Amino acid sequence: MPLDSAETNAHLARLRELCDGEGERVDLFEAALILSILQRDEAIDLAPLRQHVMAITRDLADLVRRRGAQPDRLADVIASAYGYRGDSETYDDLQNADFAKVIERRKGLPVALSILYLHVARAQGWESEGLAFPGHFLIRIEIDGARHVLDPFNNGLACDAAEMRGLLQRVLGPQADLSPEHFDGVPDRDVLLRLENNVRLRLAKREDWAGASRSLDRMLAIAPDRAELLFEAGQINARLDKRRAAIAAFERFLATATARADGELRQRASALLQELRRGLN
Repeated sequence: MPLDSAETNAHLARLRELCDGEGERVDLFEAALILSILQRDEAIDLAPLRQHVMAITRDLADLVRRRGAQPDRLADVIASAYGYRGDSETYDDLQNADFAKVIERRKGLPVALSILYLHVARAQGWESEGLAFPGHFLIRIEIDGARHVLDPFNNGLACDAAEMRGLLQRVLGPQADLSPEHFDGVPDRDVLLRLENNVRLRLAKREDWAGASRSLDRMLAIAPDRAELLFEAGQINARLDKRRAAIAAFERFLATATARADGELRQRASALLQELRRGLN
């Protein structure tokens, strides 16, 4: 049964609560499960999923006690013991960006698998974060002062600089090379945005503008003041003839620092806003 509007609003409010503040550290596991509920627009029995992931964390802790703390312990448990892997065969399937489905199917997109790896690593007490790496999401964990880059999509294997360069060149072309920003950590809020953006892009590609609009609502619950999301929400709501929602989005966009700094974009938003307001008269 689809969620009613009160249930949808309650889940969006919970997502906003989880992502409130600077967004550097968020309960990624719980936030990603809420995204799954909202993506499917139906209730999900989360208890088995939580129990399953708790079993993974216990198994990792047991393995670390027996064999020591090493970066490949995550892969030993998540990929080898539990069979999680990247879905390269049906990569664009929306299930790969539905975190609850990823747990059920044990396969998904790089960023969805990364959320599981980050949650389990943090439960072990390891400092962990996503990286600002283009086109293919990677994570970094710190164990006893040493940092390691892992590729959850590729069975959680550790990546050295040469392997990262190869990944980068497959995404950006053979002339691309690693630079310091590719090793920058990203806030947890941006990890969630990257997960949901996979949904939005696939819905937009199908020209499912109503679905893309709901996806943007979820992204704006994660990052309410993100200028590019507000601008796009204005455009999509205008396309759907949801004039009041489009007006609200453009008004919020014009209050952002991005709008104040980018005169051309500010003028475009102002012109669209005026046209929408005229349509209400």
